Amino acid sequence: MIPYRGGGFFTSLPPVIKNLVIINAVMLLVTFFTGNFMYEKFSLFYFESELFRPYQFVTHMFMHGNFIHLFFNMYSLIIFGVVLEHVWGSQKFFLYYMVTGLGAAVLHSLVLYLDYSSQVAAFEAGNHYALERIQELLMTPTVGASGAVYGVLLAYGMLFPNNVLQLIFPPIALKAKWFVLIFGGIELLLGLSNTGGNIAHFAHLGGMLFGFFLIRYWKKNNKMYF
Repeated sequence: MIPYRGGGFFTSLPPVIKNLVIINAVMLLVTFFTGNFMYEKFSLFYFESELFRPYQFVTHMFMHGNFIHLFFNMYSLIIFGVVLEHVWGSQKFFLYYMVTGLGAAVLHSLVLYLDYSSQVAAFEAGNHYALERIQELLMTPTVGASGAVYGVLLAYGMLFPNNVLQLIFPPIALKAKWFVLIFGGIELLLGLSNTGGNIAHFAHLGGMLFGFFLIRYWKKNNKMYF
């Protein structure tokens, strides 16, 4: 439940989630008017790309490809994140969000490194078709808050494992712990099979993985709720 404080649904959101929604929406709006400039400057590129800048590990989390991409990320953030911010407080929730978003970028970059290295080796062995893949890896931007959002989903499942979630499609009810495991398993399978189009599946898994270890650290050191 989201406590009502007057002024409508949006104003009742806790401060971190409210500001994340605003920043992400503004970034997409600016991108509509500036196009490639925003993507080239603020998306995350592979670290050997001429377009790579270290700050992109942060800025890519506030970039989105289109309105649908933004809507589903922010919708999921609100659904699962509001209760976490109320339970943890804004400071701890923001820390968790940023750690999982950065963790997503780290794992995604590691997977790109492995792919890039294998393509370079193939090219040096005489496979000239690998050059096209190398150029694709260097010039493809990564955008979205999905890694952090998957981290938020993981946290919800760990803190409230027996809460029942009613899915729209398929129309079934699942406990949060099974929901998280199913989504994580799907992302792993899609990532390993290299299917799912331009979706960075290992970034999603990176958000969940870093979230898992951060929550385990907080629990072990009795820092979960303060």
